[in-house]
Amino acid sequence: MSIFNLRSLIRVACPKRIAPYLEQEVLALGFNPEKVDDTGLQFHGTIQDCMKLNLWLRTAHRVLFLIKEFPATNPDDLYKVLVEIPWEEYIPADGYITIGSHVLEESIRDTRFANLRVKDAIVDRIAEKTAKRPDSGPLDDKTVLFLHWKEGQASIFFDTSGATLARHGYRQVPWKAPMQETLAAATILATGYDGTQNFINPMCGSGTLAIEAALIATNTAPGLMHSNYGFMHLIGYEPDVWKELRKDALTSVKEAPKGKIIATDIHGGAINAARENARLAEVDDIIEFKVRPFEETFLPANGGIMIMNPAYGERLGENDELVPLYKSIGDFLKQKAQGYMAYIFTGNMELAKVIGLKAKRRLEFYNANIDCRLLEYVLYQGSKRIPGGDKRGQEITEEVKPEDAPDDTIDLEL
Repeated sequence: MSIFNLRSLIRVACPKRIAPYLEQEVLALGFNPEKVDDTGLQFHGTIQDCMKLNLWLRTAHRVLFLIKEFPATNPDDLYKVLVEIPWEEYIPADGYITIGSHVLEESIRDTRFANLRVKDAIVDRIAEKTAKRPDSGPLDDKTVLFLHWKEGQASIFFDTSGATLARHGYRQVPWKAPMQETLAAATILATGYDGTQNFINPMCGSGTLAIEAALIATNTAPGLMHSNYGFMHLIGYEPDVWKELRKDALTSVKEAPKGKIIATDIHGGAINAARENARLAEVDDIIEFKVRPFEETFLPANGGIMIMNPAYGERLGENDELVPLYKSIGDFLKQKAQGYMAYIFTGNMELAKVIGLKAKRRLEFYNANIDCRLLEYVLYQGSKRIPGGDKRGQEITEEVKPEDAPDDTIDLEL
């Protein structure tokens, strides 16, 4: 039976602390997660569902399709079960396979040995049934499988993404310390941005935040920038089905957002990189790039959303050097950003204190292995009005000072 006719468990994986935003995306696509946990979510569906997920998801790293789940306490157990699966019906005999894995099993000191036994079982089975042996190796541009083996329970999946979805395909010109595309998309989703507001990104670097905002605002599927996926290398793949999904995605693209998207950086090299990356993403015509200090960024009078991603001071002695920067950010927000929802993404809460404003929310993220926060500041225009006034009907105002609120994201672990 073709794997494209099967229905099984779909596991969508993401970095820790991003699952709430991944769930938001999956629900918007019409799927109902049966379980959401630390590093992703899952529900039942088909390979065609996986194709749609690969095309549209901004915050996922991979889309996995379960082949079999079984008990295993040693590598021989893996081999005995996997060699009985009809791989010859799923994988071309003259194809190429690679194995990825997450292994936490006492009998395995080197995960490469577990991967080797998975590869042996698949290749031996196909060779027995077809007299041909598919090649294998580290490349992830053909058929990719994924082994999850933990505490005596093993699961083998097809990785329908192949190469990770973390790279959306447009960032070809690098700059210093770029934010990963999936993380950038998650932080933007956390702000509630949908294209109807202005989006301002001072200190834009290589432009990832501004480009992701433009892709969200125009409803552009990130998968349109990819030409190769793992599902394309399975027996039964029909290119016309994928072409139809792409066609639907292309017709869903909006011409231009209602709000402005403005990105600035003091370095001309950063703006050149950002412009080229935006051109590759085909959104350069809707982003206004300017070379200028963040304090001189033009802010439209009707408010909107602003995100800044300043340096964190990861190396010894950098904190003191960055104190003036964070103080200047605070002054900029207080003096020029009234009417905006401002967000600062930082991995250094000591420096964040120098901003001098209370964050209404502190949303938890990781940037690689750095514990980070997306700090939300509500910058009221004038004074904050209290609805209703006093008993005489007079309007009462209070000092602009957003109050603390508890973190509202899930603390996720791998």
